[in-house]
Amino acid sequence: MLDGVSMDSSEFNTHSFIVKIWLEETAQEAGRAIWRGHITHVPGGERHYLEDLDDISAFVASYLAVMGVKLGGRWRVRQLLNRWKQYLNR
Repeated sequence: MLDGVSMDSSEFNTHSFIVKIWLEETAQEAGRAIWRGHITHVPGGERHYLEDLDDISAFVASYLAVMGVKLGGRWRVRQLLNRWKQYLNR
């Protein structure tokens, strides 16, 4: 029981997310597709605005880490490279 509400034990290991994305094109970057959007963690209501589609996996991974999921080295390297790419594009 949590805050007076009975919860199935599987609910502690389950997360739901809503992802909304759209294609944006600015006048200066005509012809270049830019994805924007947001992801919302349904149970907690936390929302993160996206400037890159890779931000989706980073947001979900933060919840997996809290659950104790160990993400592989390949995933961490990819995230590091994506952050570096975003830094260079600013």
